[in-house]
Amino acid sequence: MQAFTPELATRVSWLEAIILGIVQGATEFLPISSTAHLRVVPALLDWPDPQAAFSAVIQCGTLVAVIIYFRHDLWQIAAAWCRDLAAGTPFRTAPAREGWMILFGTVPIVVAGLLLKKQIESHFRSLYVVAGALFGFGVVMLAAEAFAWRRRQQRPAREIGHLHAGDAAAMGLAQALALIPGVSRSGATISAGLAAGLSREAAARFSFLLSLPAIFAAAVFELIKARKELLGSFDDAGKLLLATVVAGIVGYAAIAWLLAYVRRHTTAVFVVYRWLLAGLLLWWLSTGRLTPFDTPQSEQSPAAAAEQRASFSTTCSKAG
Repeated sequence: MQAFTPELATRVSWLEAIILGIVQGATEFLPISSTAHLRVVPALLDWPDPQAAFSAVIQCGTLVAVIIYFRHDLWQIAAAWCRDLAAGTPFRTAPAREGWMILFGTVPIVVAGLLLKKQIESHFRSLYVVAGALFGFGVVMLAAEAFAWRRRQQRPAREIGHLHAGDAAAMGLAQALALIPGVSRSGATISAGLAAGLSREAAARFSFLLSLPAIFAAAVFELIKARKELLGSFDDAGKLLLATVVAGIVGYAAIAWLLAYVRRHTTAVFVVYRWLLAGLLLWWLSTGRLTPFDTPQSEQSPAAAAEQRASFSTTCSKAG
C-alpha cells in the first residue's frame, strides 16, 4: 500500500484541478458520494489520489454555494437564534430551533471525525470500501424511501418548521457515516430525515444546512494541518483555489436541481446508479484495471496486479 501523505495532494495538474472541482460540485449534494467520485475518477484516469486534505478544502466551494443559495434562510435563522437567546427564550421560534438543531446535529460527525481520523485518511479510502458503501447504503436509501411511503399512508410528512431534536439526532448520526467514502452525506441525511417523518424536500433542505458546520470545520482543519503542502507554492495555491471556485459554481447548480427533483421524484434513480458504479468498481478491481489504493495503473507492476486480483478472488470465495 502506498503511504498516505499530504504531499500527494499537490500532485494535481491545472486540468485535474478543474475536473476535480466539477466532480466535487456535481456530486457533493447528489446522494451518490462526492468522496467516492473523487477517489474513482482520478483512479480511472490514472491520476494520483488527491487525498483527503485536498478533497476537504475544495469543499469550501460547495460550502459557499450553500451559503449563497440559502442566504435568506440562514440570515433568518441567525437573527432569530441571537434574538431568542438574548431574550432568554432560546427555543421560542422555529428558525431559532432550527439553528440549535444544526448545531446539535453536527456533534456526531465532529466526534467521529476526531476518533477515526487515521482511518479516514487511509483504510477508508480503499476502493473496496467505496464499492461496499455505494452498494450497501443504496439498500439503506431504498429502505428509507419505502418506510417513508408507508408512513405517509398513515399521516402526512412533516415540513421543516416542525423539525425536532430527534430529527437532528438521526440526521446528525447519518452524516457521521458519510466520513466513509461511498456513503454520501446527502444520501445518508436525506434517508434519515425521510425515516424520521420529514418530507423529501424538508429532509434535503435540512441536509444542506446541516452540512455547513462540518464542511467548514473539516476544510479549516485540513488547511491548517496541510498548509505547507497545499499552499507550498503559488502554483499549488492556484490549483486549490481553481478547484474550489469550480466546485462552488457547479455545486450551486446542483443544489437548485436536486431540490426541484426531490419535490416530484424519489431517490431510486440514484440507488440504481450507486449499484451500477459499485458493480463496475468491483469488476475493475478484480481485473486489475484499478487498485484499491493510490497506485496509478501505469506505475503498477504486473506482479502487483496479479496479487491484487488473487486477493480479490480469495475474498470473494471466503464470502461465498
